[in-house]
Amino acid sequence: MRPSPLPPLLLSGLLASLALPLLARAGDWQSPDSIRAAAIQALGADPARAEATLAAHVRLAACAQPLQAVASGPRTALVRCPDEPGWKLYVPVEAHREADVVVLRTPARAGQPLAAEQLVVQRREVPVGKPLPPADPAALVGRIPARALADGSVVGEDDLALGPPLRRGDPVVLVSRVGGIEVRMAGRALGGAAPGRVVRAENVESRRVVRGRLTAPGVVEVLQ
Repeated sequence: MRPSPLPPLLLSGLLASLALPLLARAGDWQSPDSIRAAAIQALGADPARAEATLAAHVRLAACAQPLQAVASGPRTALVRCPDEPGWKLYVPVEAHREADVVVLRTPARAGQPLAAEQLVVQRREVPVGKPLPPADPAALVGRIPARALADGSVVGEDDLALGPPLRRGDPVVLVSRVGGIEVRMAGRALGGAAPGRVVRAENVESRRVVRGRLTAPGVVEVLQ
């Protein structure tokens, strides 16, 4: 014998009772927007020019008390729920501000000194918590890009070499440190490199080829 169907009124009531626990559980999570807002406020950033990042899988219990947040770094806030046991979360915040900065009129090639006609000052948004890019074009004339830069790029110190680039065939001093002892030898560059980059070089006496980092003009520190 087939079971008789439930009356429509009883069926709708049963479905509603099953849905209530689901709705309650969904409402038990802390709103991600409230966590982001607390992190941005802790850093004193303008909400219209700041973005707090939360992983998509983050689910935290709803807090009965107001959230507490403090800056834990120039671009990070610690947001916590003071309930017992509560929870805490470090939230990255990317905030921006406006500043006058030097911008490229035309593309710049790696290793080629910047010319005055390539540079112009513009008002741009820059990240909070990082050093401001240079604002005086005269201070950048003659500086050497460590990599190619497109026109319209903001020129920062990270984009510029700390000294002249090394070219293939340039004489170098090879510095090797072993057990607290420093040995210096004459060498020759086998390729080009910007300061801080790794380059192959040859010991002119032994003809041995080594890899080292260009740590100062004409100085290659051998990598062990």
